Amino acid sequence: MKITVIGAGHVGATAAHRIAEKQLANTVVLLDIVEGIPQGKALDMYESGPVGLFDTMVSGTNDYSDTADSDIVLITAGLARKPGMTREDLLMKNAAIVKEVTDQVMQYSKNPIIIMVSNPLDIMTHVGYVRSMLPKERVLGMAGVLDSARFRSFIAEELNVSMQDINAFVLGGHGDSMVPVVKYTSVAGIPLTELLPQQKIDQLVERTRKGGAEIVNYLKDGSAYYAPAASCVEMIDAIVNDRKRILPCSALLEGQYGIDNIFIGVPVKLGKNGIEQILEINLDKPEIEALRKSAAIVEENCNNLAPLLA
Repeated sequence: MKITVIGAGHVGATAAHRIAEKQLANTVVLLDIVEGIPQGKALDMYESGPVGLFDTMVSGTNDYSDTADSDIVLITAGLARKPGMTREDLLMKNAAIVKEVTDQVMQYSKNPIIIMVSNPLDIMTHVGYVRSMLPKERVLGMAGVLDSARFRSFIAEELNVSMQDINAFVLGGHGDSMVPVVKYTSVAGIPLTELLPQQKIDQLVERTRKGGAEIVNYLKDGSAYYAPAASCVEMIDAIVNDRKRILPCSALLEGQYGIDNIFIGVPVKLGKNGIEQILEINLDKPEIEALRKSAAIVEENCNNLAPLLA
């Protein structure tokens, strides 16, 4: 198993290290456009092997030829929004970056599974899908796992219970339009609605929607990376070990939930071939409306990118 991580920033480097520690691959390649950064970080990771008890070969590079024959490619490359930059500016700039990255990846790897992390997540997953021309099962985005993890952690904190006993789904786009599905949220099988009043649940849902911004406000210069990296690796583990995990991921819908030809966060079964099944769960009317509204936002932005991707 060879896994390539594109982008040696905080998310990419942390994910690469976790992949190595969990021995999910024989080889991990960390690629970045900045000379020396991926090489130095990769060497540092590799030298932690004797202490971390792993034998994974970790290497850093600026050359896409070193990613040849990758089984899984994790794309974290992209820009953060800067002062004076509109969301449209960020969308176009990151779309151009992801387009170039995907083209380069596909030049050297014939049939990888691509996991997108770059933002805006669902739209960048669309870019990766269009440019790679891979089967829809082999291109997916990481967002729902992260958003669900945040929701679960907030519930655990509020109830003072183990995170391991909490199940939750957050669907939809990665952003303010995400859809935490309370009816499928439980603690050791007990519905959340039996443990917390609606007002408190609403507060936790709102905190989840703004979970990324909460961290950015603390850091001032930077954004979350521990939880995003852990979420990527959970998806990779499900694929590498063919676990058939049911996880919320950004996937291409073809009529499910009344949504067509759009990448949006939904429950999927993850195994060795990528997305092996999209689960169409029962949603209440407000939830299905919120999911479709989220998808409409993604669709509008993807349509704006059509000239770039032609």
